[in-house]
Order: sequence, then C-alpha cells, then structure tokens
Amino acid sequence: MPRPSIRATAWTAILVLAVAGSALALDYSVFNQHPDVTRIADGAWQVHDMSRPWPPSATPKPWAELEQGTKPPSGARILFDGTNLDAWNVPQPWILEQGVLQVRPVNTSLSSKDSFGSCHLHLEWRTPPESTKKSGQDRGNSGVFLMSTYEIQVLDTYENKTYPDGMAAALYGVKPPDFNALRPTGEWQCYDIWFKRPVFDDSGKMTSPACVTVMVNGVIVQKNVPFDGPSSHKKRCPYQKHADARPLMLQNHNEVVEFRNIWIQPLSDDAVLSPAGLVGIDK
Repeated sequence: MPRPSIRATAWTAILVLAVAGSALALDYSVFNQHPDVTRIADGAWQVHDMSRPWPPSATPKPWAELEQGTKPPSGARILFDGTNLDAWNVPQPWILEQGVLQVRPVNTSLSSKDSFGSCHLHLEWRTPPESTKKSGQDRGNSGVFLMSTYEIQVLDTYENKTYPDGMAAALYGVKPPDFNALRPTGEWQCYDIWFKRPVFDDSGKMTSPACVTVMVNGVIVQKNVPFDGPSSHKKRCPYQKHADARPLMLQNHNEVVEFRNIWIQPLSDDAVLSPAGLVGIDK
C-alpha cells in the first residue's frame, strides 16, 4: 500500500528542485509506482478535486507584443502554417478551412508524421463564440499530447469553471496553471510549451521525469513542472519506458476547436526549457 507521507515529501522535493534547476541526483522511483484513483496529485489535492483553489486571473499580453515570438526560429519544423496538412496524419474530421485547422466532434485525434522529444512547441487555438452555450469540460475541450503521452490541457476556461487540474494549460490531472491567462471565448489563445522528455535507464526505470514550462498569451503559468507519469483521466499511471522521440498529438474530444501557426523546435535534453530574456525563468 502506498505511503502518503513519503510520496508527498518526495513529490514536494522534486518539484522544488525542478523549479530551482538543481543538478542534485534524486530518487525518482516514486513516479514509477501506481497509486489508485483517490490518491492525491501533489501532496495536497485529490485528482480532479473541485475544492482545489482556482488560480488567479492574469492579463494576457496584447498580440502586438507577442507577434515576434510567434514566428518560428531557425531550425524549427513547421507543422501547420495554414496552407497544407502535409506534416500530419489526417483522419476525418480534421479539416483545413480558410487557413485554420479545425477539429469537429468525432473521437479521432491527430498525430504528427515526425517524432519529437525535448522541444519548444508553439501553437494557437480558439473556440467558437457559441461555445459559451456549454460549460465545464464540454466547452472547447482538446489537448496537446507531447510525445503522444504527456498532456497540456486545451479548454475554454474563460469565465468557465471546471476541476482546476483540468482547466486550460493544466498538466492534466496533476497541476493547474499558476494563472488563468485566457482571452475571451472566440479569440485566439497562444501557447508556448518548453518540454524536456523523460529519461529511462536500461532496465526501463524512469530516472528523470518529463518536465514542462508553459506560457499562455505571454504569461508564464507553469514553470519547470514535472509530470508524474503518462496523462490519463481520473487515475495516476506509472512511467513506462518509451522511445526518445514520439509524435505530437492533438486531441479530438468531441468539441469544435481550431488551431493555427503550429511549429516545433527540437531541443537537447539539457537545453533551456524557458524563453531567453524572460526575468525569473530558470534554465
């Protein structure tokens, strides 16, 4: 039976050291265990706990300030620029219409033809104005699955409450964002995600967890936060060894969501996981 005090202590230590960019050797075996559905996510809250505090709002930066950062840097792979879907395996009903990639209500997700590990991913998404007729997890639900495994939630949570670890920019089921920085429904949202892949030893044991920094509309909302295993719904899953690079996946969750300007820049495992020049963001 899992021991909550040991798990909570280990999780807290790992999170603090990840944020600080510590080079200390840690025992990550805690992440390889399989807690049950009711286990706490980060030492304080159960998975999808509706009593968990909702993060404060933050003002999105104007698009004029974000424009330069939305352009792909040298070496980036263009996954979608509004002209074609050549970089993707495209099932129905994902379509290209008026320069926008649209997903419509059928449960088939979209995956990139190429595989990626550690990276900087940029994408922009929006939900239609009529999405306000719905609420909770039914309003513009999708997800960005790094390595087809580790999810950053896409959801219209502008004036729309749900369980905090399932709101926009959450590490799904693990940690809400530090701020809710979404624009109003119907406007384009901007995600920048810096992701470090997990590392496994020869026996298949995870020795360094997947880790992510997320910026939403110019606001840092997750800072060097580790995943505690593959993303799943209402349960905690253990790490399982996989390839060093896997396809990027965009989720179809039976809701209309649109995407544009998707590019990805591969990074080395020890590369900076946050944008250069932003004060207070660690390497």
